[in-house]
Amino acid sequence: MKRTPLFDRLSALADPTRSRCLLLLERHELTVSELRAVLQLPQSTVSRHLKVLTDAGWLTAREDGTSNRYRLDLKTLDAAGRKLWGSVREEAEGLSAAARDAQRVKGVLAERHTRSQQFFASSAAQWDKVRAELFGARTELFALVGLLGADQVVGDLGCGTGQLSEVISPFVSRVIAVDESAAMLKAAKARLAPLENVELRAGRIEELPIEDGRLDVAILSLVLHYVAEPAQVLAGIRRTLKRGGKLLLVDMLPHDRAEYRQTMGHVWLGFDAEQLEQWGKLAGFTGVRTHGLPSGPKMSGPSLFTAVFATT
Repeated sequence: MKRTPLFDRLSALADPTRSRCLLLLERHELTVSELRAVLQLPQSTVSRHLKVLTDAGWLTAREDGTSNRYRLDLKTLDAAGRKLWGSVREEAEGLSAAARDAQRVKGVLAERHTRSQQFFASSAAQWDKVRAELFGARTELFALVGLLGADQVVGDLGCGTGQLSEVISPFVSRVIAVDESAAMLKAAKARLAPLENVELRAGRIEELPIEDGRLDVAILSLVLHYVAEPAQVLAGIRRTLKRGGKLLLVDMLPHDRAEYRQTMGHVWLGFDAEQLEQWGKLAGFTGVRTHGLPSGPKMSGPSLFTAVFATT
C-alpha cells in the first residue's frame, strides 16, 4: 500500500460513514453494491467514500469480473497507520449505526452464500463435467501430492517417461527416478531436463541403484506385475527407505486378462490384499493398508488398488 501523509489519512477518517466502511472492510471483503446494501446509502455515495479511503491508502481493491472487492488489510499498513486505525476503530465500534451494519452484513453474506448454493443446486447433475472442463479430469488427485513434505526425498521406481516425477518434483526436495529401459529413460530425460531436483538413474527394480535409507517415500506405480519375485522387490525397496518411510504401491486387482502375459509381458494377473500383506511382512514392513480405486467410465483395463507399506 502506498505511503500517505498522516494528516491525509486523518482527513479520510473524519467522516463517520468512512469509519463504518473501514470497520466492515477490516472483517469482510465487499463490493460496492454489498456495501450499499449494508450502509443503506446510494451507490454513488458509497463509491465516493471508497475513493477517498483508497486514495488515502486505507483500502486495497481486487478486480472480480465487472466489480471490485474492497478490503482493509492491516498487513499493508505501516505502524502509524495501524495505531491510528486502532484509535478510530474503538470510536467507530461505539456508533449505533455500526451495530446495525454488523447485523445487515450478515444478511449480505448469507445472500452471497445462497447464490452459491443455487448454482450448485442447478448444476449438481453436470458438476463433474463442468469441473473437468474447467480444471481437467481428476485434478483433485494431483493436488494431494501437496501432502508430501517439502524436505522429502521421493523415489519414482519404474518411472517410465517421467510423468509422475514431473508432477511430484515441485513439492519435494528431491526425486530419484529409476528405470531399466533405455528408451523410457531417454523420454524421461527430455521431459525432466528443466527440473533440477530430479535425478534419473538407470537400474533394475530388483537391484535398485539407491543408497540404504535414502528415501522418505517410494512410489511403485503399475510396475510390480512385471517382476518375477515381488517379495524380493519389496525387500529392496524397504532397504532404501528411511526409518518411518513409506512405500506407495499402485497396481491391478486380480483379473482374468490372461492375454496380457503375451501382449504386454505381464507376469502377474493382479494382486490381492492377503498376498501383499504376506510379502510386506517378509520384506520387513510393519503394516500394509490396501484400498481399491474407483474405476473411471472410460477405463477398459482391470480395476486398480493402492497399498501403503509402513515402516518404523
